[in-house]
Amino acid sequence: MNTLWVIINVIVMLALIGLLLWMQKKHVSFTKRVFTGLGLGIVFGVVLQLIFGVDSAVITKSTDWFNLAGYGYVGLLQMVVIPLIMVSIISAIMNLKGRQNLGKMSASIIAVLLITVAIAAAVSIATSVSFNLKAIDIKAGDRETQQGQKLEQKLGDIQDKTIPQQILEFVPTNPFADMTGARRSSTLAVVIFSAFIGVAALGIDRKKPEQAATFRKMVEAVYAVVLRIVTLVLRLTPYGILALITKTVATTNVEEILKLIKFVGASYVALIVMFIIHLIIIALFGFNPIQYVRKVFPTLTFAFTSRSSAATIPLNVETQTKKLGVSEGIANLSATFGATIGQNGCAGIYPAMLACMIAPTVGIDPLSWSFIVKLILIVVISSFGVAGVGGGATFASLIVLSTMNLPVALAGLLISVEPLIDMGRTALNVNDSMVAGLVSSKVLKENDHDVFNNDVDLDNTVQA
Repeated sequence: MNTLWVIINVIVMLALIGLLLWMQKKHVSFTKRVFTGLGLGIVFGVVLQLIFGVDSAVITKSTDWFNLAGYGYVGLLQMVVIPLIMVSIISAIMNLKGRQNLGKMSASIIAVLLITVAIAAAVSIATSVSFNLKAIDIKAGDRETQQGQKLEQKLGDIQDKTIPQQILEFVPTNPFADMTGARRSSTLAVVIFSAFIGVAALGIDRKKPEQAATFRKMVEAVYAVVLRIVTLVLRLTPYGILALITKTVATTNVEEILKLIKFVGASYVALIVMFIIHLIIIALFGFNPIQYVRKVFPTLTFAFTSRSSAATIPLNVETQTKKLGVSEGIANLSATFGATIGQNGCAGIYPAMLACMIAPTVGIDPLSWSFIVKLILIVVISSFGVAGVGGGATFASLIVLSTMNLPVALAGLLISVEPLIDMGRTALNVNDSMVAGLVSSKVLKENDHDVFNNDVDLDNTVQA
């Protein structure tokens, strides 16, 4: 009987995908199809949970099939991340007038990311105090205890490395291994390696122009091919979001969330407040926040459902260049840096909130200025190199808590609501990288306001 229900559920999913295909053939806009996929996924997920229950074998087997569309799409995006980063950064640097511009771009983007992650930590502290969050108020079950023990085991690997040693991990000692994502800092290492190639090409351009011209043509050809691959993959966004959100809703345990509703509520209040601060920042730089939200919402929707900043990089770059008018060089750097540096959600809000919750258990006043200033500084420093995939927030929390001499095992109390909160954190991370790109493009005078103000839909690129 279970097998029959699984088959029926898969048929329903195929029918919903068919509906989205029909909408595409009718030239319904890309944004509308993304929202339709999101809405259908939420409804289908709720229905599945109401009929079968969150722990049902039917849902487990059904979502396993849904993963073909959901995680298959995420996998395709991850497939193009490294090639896109490499050719985009090499091409962007080769088209610069000098090395100094690269330094200005990087410095501006990183500055925005670090300033906003510091603000995010401050917002998190204020929210934690306002909601009176305390780790001692949360009851630990077997699952939470086991998670706490795992975190303590992971802490051993991190504590053995000093900050200089962690910074050295960014150096691409084996760029080919980093292209496979072998390390948590692999993405940033690939960026550095690509930058070296681009700068070297600039040097050859002056000394050996013929060889440089040949290399430039090769890069341009590869760049065109990679962008075409990105376009083909992005066409699948509505279907990927449909499958991802269906699984998320169908497998979310409402009872577990209700037990920790106070923490979930505080987390999303902090995330929303930080998002509003992002909008205030872009408004201060002369951009319309409403226009911005309307253009980036599909990208944030994918980030929310996929829980992966790294997988969102291609869509992030496409949105910045085609919708926000950001230059390709800045867009690629901000999207890539934003996936590994200064993540407002995973490296800012989450670790700071945990620290404030746990501090009272060891007799520390989270309202003392010495604690607040130290926590914000540690959050900023530790935000370098946080992996842009699921689990990055846990890694950042381990660094922050251990540096603050706080027990890390208590972080395991939140395992049941971790996926739900991680969705919002990832969306904020991606939004922060786009804000960094937009602000930097304005500061460096490399923004096309006509593109930003234009009501162009991503279909102009995706359906090309």
